[in-house]
Amino acid sequence: MQRNVVILDIDYVTYDGKPVIRLFSKDGDKNVILIDDTFQPYLYVVSDDIEDCISEIKENIDVVNVEKVVKKDFQIESEFIKVTFNHPQELAKSRDALRDLETVIQIREFDIPFYRRYLMDRDIIPMTEVVAKGDSLKKFLDLDCETQDIEIIKLTEPPTRLEEYPQDFRILSFDLEVRNPRGMPDSSVDEIIMIGVASNFGVNQVISTKTNSEDRDDFVNQVGSEKEMIEEFVKIIKENNVDIIVGYNSDNFDFPYLKERAKILEVDLDIGMDETDVKFIRRGYANAASFKGLIHVDIYLVMRRYMTLDRYTLERVYYELFGEEKIDVPGERIWEFWDNGGEELDNLFDYSLDDVISTLKIAEQTLPLNLELTRIIGQPLFDVSRMATGQQAEWFLVKQAYFDEEVVPNKQGSNFADRASAEDNEGGYVREPEKGLHENLVQFDFRSLYPSIIISKNISPDVMTLGEIDNEDEYNISPEHGIKFKKSPQGFIPSVIDKILQERFRIKREMKASTDPQQRIALDVQQQAIKRLANTMYGIYGFPRFRWYSFECAKAITSWGRQYIKSSIKKAEEYGFYTIYADTDGFYAKYKKNDGK
Repeated sequence: MQRNVVILDIDYVTYDGKPVIRLFSKDGDKNVILIDDTFQPYLYVVSDDIEDCISEIKENIDVVNVEKVVKKDFQIESEFIKVTFNHPQELAKSRDALRDLETVIQIREFDIPFYRRYLMDRDIIPMTEVVAKGDSLKKFLDLDCETQDIEIIKLTEPPTRLEEYPQDFRILSFDLEVRNPRGMPDSSVDEIIMIGVASNFGVNQVISTKTNSEDRDDFVNQVGSEKEMIEEFVKIIKENNVDIIVGYNSDNFDFPYLKERAKILEVDLDIGMDETDVKFIRRGYANAASFKGLIHVDIYLVMRRYMTLDRYTLERVYYELFGEEKIDVPGERIWEFWDNGGEELDNLFDYSLDDVISTLKIAEQTLPLNLELTRIIGQPLFDVSRMATGQQAEWFLVKQAYFDEEVVPNKQGSNFADRASAEDNEGGYVREPEKGLHENLVQFDFRSLYPSIIISKNISPDVMTLGEIDNEDEYNISPEHGIKFKKSPQGFIPSVIDKILQERFRIKREMKASTDPQQRIALDVQQQAIKRLANTMYGIYGFPRFRWYSFECAKAITSWGRQYIKSSIKKAEEYGFYTIYADTDGFYAKYKKNDGK
């Protein structure tokens, strides 16, 4: 059979001792789970005695296959040993044993999660549409088509991507209000009094055990108990086949609290596509609430990365984005509003609904960019929305390395010396602003300064030379530090940045030529996502824990950056301008009057 489906999520399970990839997908309103048991985990081994190393691996390590392959190592074709395992757990258990073999110099790509490897190798991009061909199954492990209202397809060939990206996803925002007279809410004793929900498909309400004035009847959904409130919330998600559920600080508060209350009240939060409950998995330094096939995005985490504010409360972020004050109730008084009833209870209902409507509006403003980054990076939206911008850039490079036949470098760690070196980098040029109120200013701004420097100066570890050179004409030599980079061939990272910047310029030209307002909006989101990714590439060099960390490259970029902006300021002064403020990639200047002021 053949189906066109949109890929939402991915995981793997074990069946008959083999890893089985599950792709949680949708065909319209129908939930479809694709099953693929043909993919196996692997890593690469570096050795200076390939044949002896292959023999030693076969004799000492339980593997499926060992073969010699030719890949690129920082642009240079090299021989590697590709070692394939039956299961990701076996790969993890064998890493140390492989390192200890006498003929092994290094192992590479051993720390790429299995599901991420699958997405890259199969060129499957989450949140895009694919053509899936395979055999229909009635059951697979805990999946059951009849009881779970799903379709199961066991793939007989890899899915193929379609060019058009789906734009419309069913989004639901939610928020809890808790009666907490003792201060911080305690899930063991403090009940949930309201669950607000808002959506882009017409469901906007506050579920509660109370109601009050007739004015709120149109959005207050009164139920008989806290247990019924949670059950109604689950019912809304299931009946409306939600694709993306969003909250504000929902990783840290709403979902953990809801899970505990549901456990106490014996309610199943079985809202995953496979009817599983919420699971908390490690992402970065915190736990993230995850459901199979239902994508959870915590907008609070997204906004902390994309905005620089003094506070990141929902009220503060909403005002910054939309210039409007949202309804606010002091957290310490919520229980009083609940107990007092009357007008204060009405205000609490209004506040609860306003919270979820505000969260939904922020999500609708920010999710298009995150969806575009998901498609560019090629990793699940759940992961991308929780990645720091440097991590997003790194996984994009890992994906590009696969298609360029590059074996990616290992993480170098972040010991004290690495951190000290990174902190010692002088950074961009800054001139403190001249005090006072200024008018009639001109602004000079470099377009994509650091990415442009990386490309034009070919700044990349694979073309960097630290020793003596014979012919300086063949190198770009950084000011101040004299770090040398070959002019050719083009380094791996400059080549990647060059490609994505050219793609951005193409999109901007298309956007300028378009007369369709909706197309212009979609294209603008695409070019903004590419711009964000390109500008982050500099961070890959400057952070010790990333794979392409290079203190020398980071120093060279900023030294050229300082040179360019200082020379531009000097040139402007020759034409009668004087600078009142400069910062990294641009400056503001005023024209000198005859009196010199």
